Amino acid sequence: MNIQYTYHPDHLKNSEPSVYTAESLKKEEMLINLGPQHPSTHGVLRLEVITDGEMVKDVVPHPGYLHRCFEKHAESVPFNQVIPYVDRLDYVAAMNSEHAYAMGIERMLGISEKIPKRVEYIRVLVAELNRLASHFVAIGTYGMDIGAYTPFLWMMRDREHILRLLEWASGARMLYNYVWIGGLFYDLPVGFEERCVSFSKYLKPKLRDLEKLLISNKIFIDRTANVGTLPLDLAINYGVTGPMLRGSGLKFDLRRVDGYSVYPELDFEIPIGEGRVGEVGDCWDRNWVRFRECEESLKIIDQCLIQLTSDHKRTREFDPREMVPKKIRPKAQDFYIRAENPKGELGFFFRTDGRSDQALRCKARSCCFTNLSVLPEISRGYMLADLIAIVGSLDFVMGEVDR
Repeated sequence: MNIQYTYHPDHLKNSEPSVYTAESLKKEEMLINLGPQHPSTHGVLRLEVITDGEMVKDVVPHPGYLHRCFEKHAESVPFNQVIPYVDRLDYVAAMNSEHAYAMGIERMLGISEKIPKRVEYIRVLVAELNRLASHFVAIGTYGMDIGAYTPFLWMMRDREHILRLLEWASGARMLYNYVWIGGLFYDLPVGFEERCVSFSKYLKPKLRDLEKLLISNKIFIDRTANVGTLPLDLAINYGVTGPMLRGSGLKFDLRRVDGYSVYPELDFEIPIGEGRVGEVGDCWDRNWVRFRECEESLKIIDQCLIQLTSDHKRTREFDPREMVPKKIRPKAQDFYIRAENPKGELGFFFRTDGRSDQALRCKARSCCFTNLSVLPEISRGYMLADLIAIVGSLDFVMGEVDR
């Protein structure tokens, strides 16, 4: 492990002198730097950990090693040229981010009701495929964080099927630029729906095998149950969203709450943490919610495929330029759009002046950033090995944290 051990008598002396004094640090406490390049921090994240032996007394996350500058890029190019930058926020779930951004511009233009139903079903189909791929990374790497290597290989194997499907549709493996303002880059390739049906049938028994191998594994339960418990009131106060919030017991999903796109027409459940093997809101519950969401995403995919092969068949090539002008100039306004990404609520705030085809101000509300902010609260009092399990249960991508 790439861990640096340093003694620092004056660490945090000014901020919390009653807790971290020079004398106590000399005698008992140790400052440990995990990262910023470390396999268990899931990206370039530095964790400044104060330990008393193996016990975590405090942890301070230090993001700020990527500097994507997304907001300034989005203010410097026209609205329709921002989508490739959106892909690079949460690059594990680029389709979902594109969907949120495109919906925001369409609502500002007042054309969201004119989007053809086939386009909407395709958007939801590719977004749910990408949700599966994102959760596969989360579950697979989480198992590897605490010593289970085989589930990671299984997840990467099945994720590869999804990436090949999305590459077939968009031409790109991970950064797609597929969901455009007013429509899509292109309709689905001929035969795409049939291959998706085959993939859905293939994956369902694989999820049952994964549950037996990892989710219900006694060693996995011992490492994650009653560890890193996030109480519901604390999650709400910190603005935590997504599987982390639902893992704490609140059935809050923007696909149901806001009912955007064609989600109100689809039948799916919202899994929540129930404390099956430990406390509600522990690491196991958060992982359990992600696993159950994989099953629900498959249900959504199956329903979209039925619609795309029956009521909303391929009729003609759809060109987004039919509704979207070359220069996109929304009226002067402040506007916020949000959507349910695999990791939580991704939001975009825009300020426009009605004259320019660029946003005066653009702000991305990152679910990964807010979810990471609660890490110190749920890590104190646990062992150093438990800290790795807690960090893995957050499922964040640093490209969206340090955007």
